[in-house]
Amino acid sequence: MDESKKKHRILMVSDFFYPNFGGVENHIYYLSQCLLKLGHKVVVMTHAYGNRSGVRYMTAGLKVYYIPWKPFLMQNTLPTFCGTLPIIRTILIREKISLVHGHQAFSTLCHEALMHARTMGYKVVFTDHSLYGFADVGSVHMNKVLQFTLADINQTICVSHTSKENTVLRSGLPPEKVFVIPNAVDTAVFKPAPERLSCNEIIIVVISRLVYRKGADLLVEVIPEVRFIVGGDGPKRVRLEEMREKHSLQDRVEMLGVVPHSQVRSSLSSPTDNKVGTSVEAFCIAILEAASCGLLTVSTRVGGVPEVLPDDMIVLAEPVPSDMVKAIRKAIHILPNIQPQEMHLRPSEDIEEVPDFVLPHHQDVSPESCDAQ
Repeated sequence: MDESKKKHRILMVSDFFYPNFGGVENHIYYLSQCLLKLGHKVVVMTHAYGNRSGVRYMTAGLKVYYIPWKPFLMQNTLPTFCGTLPIIRTILIREKISLVHGHQAFSTLCHEALMHARTMGYKVVFTDHSLYGFADVGSVHMNKVLQFTLADINQTICVSHTSKENTVLRSGLPPEKVFVIPNAVDTAVFKPAPERLSCNEIIIVVISRLVYRKGADLLVEVIPEVRFIVGGDGPKRVRLEEMREKHSLQDRVEMLGVVPHSQVRSSLSSPTDNKVGTSVEAFCIAILEAASCGLLTVSTRVGGVPEVLPDDMIVLAEPVPSDMVKAIRKAIHILPNIQPQEMHLRPSEDIEEVPDFVLPHHQDVSPESCDAQ
């Protein structure tokens, strides 16, 4: 059989999956749906979330194994090295898996699954979704683990060229084994609002996980200068609320809390004029979603963010509060010349050039979808 037409049985592995919300979780789900549409068999393995344990089914018959391991830090399971081997082996044999695809460098379950799969002779692929450093203790430790896990891997995927360079340096992989496949957005879902606010009324929306890596600390310094709607949750939410109370900004800063991915579009497509991102990331999917909604984006010139959009669709700033404020003011000055419908069509035109298997096929999903059928 032609290798390009061969139907595979793929096991997606990560500590990060629904009902937890985030970019990695959405990526795994939409990629799985796309592969199912192409006729491949896809199974997801993650750890238990609360009382969600065992086998569950999602849209299009996506089978999910919530193995009975409890997270101990930031949704990561405790490293066991060999403790997960029996259950991983059982799933590989029961589901007749031909390829194992691990996601996210900080996922303990991902590393253990890749290690055990290679030991058993399976083909393995790894996707790195984030950027990590070289100096702090956590990054040094993780880079050593990455070098060990990826020493015998078949292929590696990164979401930007900056991410590829970062992964190659951290893991010691030969560059020819690392491929760049940017994230995509379903432009049929993320559409501009039917009406815009007047130029005299500016609302800036932030949809992000409120953690250090997403630039929440920088956001705390910028918010007192302008009006914001903030969607998301995380350990840095307390700092944002403290700042709001300190400066008496309750009427200018609206905290939405956790925003499920199915509701992100409505949050972005409400009559707003701007979207701000402060992430230090390999690829910020929220920026692409905002552009698809016809919003001008302001973000920091760090990581893979400058690769996401052309210069006329985003205003970039250095990751310091004063420069972010200047960038926001520049964006407000540009806003009258922005045509949301034209901006919406541009990502569509660019995405159409990407192979079908890269594009996420939209399916409405909620945490309840994970329940057993």
